[in-house]
Amino acid sequence: MPERASGEGLVEFLAMMRTMRERCAWKAGQTHESLAKHLREEADEVLEAIEEGDSAHLAEELGDLLLQVYFHAAIAEEAGAFTMDDVIGGLIAKMRRRNPHVFDPAVAAGGPYTVDEIEELWQAAKAAERS
Repeated sequence: MPERASGEGLVEFLAMMRTMRERCAWKAGQTHESLAKHLREEADEVLEAIEEGDSAHLAEELGDLLLQVYFHAAIAEEAGAFTMDDVIGGLIAKMRRRNPHVFDPAVAAGGPYTVDEIEELWQAAKAAERS
């Protein structure tokens, strides 16, 4: 089994992104709209790497896609709209809501669940969010 990541590089890259936005005219000039095409391109390249089955290529393309996430979060932070902490906090909360079979002791106690049952729980959580 591969070693587990510490995640420390994620915080370092957040600081790097801020520095790049401050010191690079091209990066400073980007907006959500100007980056949209790059986000789509990077997502497509991730899919291509998956189809190829090349782990090294996939790791590289996931990095490029993650760059886009950080880029958009940095732009939003500068505008006072939201921060990367908001992005991560929202994702954590969503995963807790949508995976009660993992994170809700009362639901988890009813398991183990089949894949179909897990899908039903996921869809029910999504529906509850919409209402």
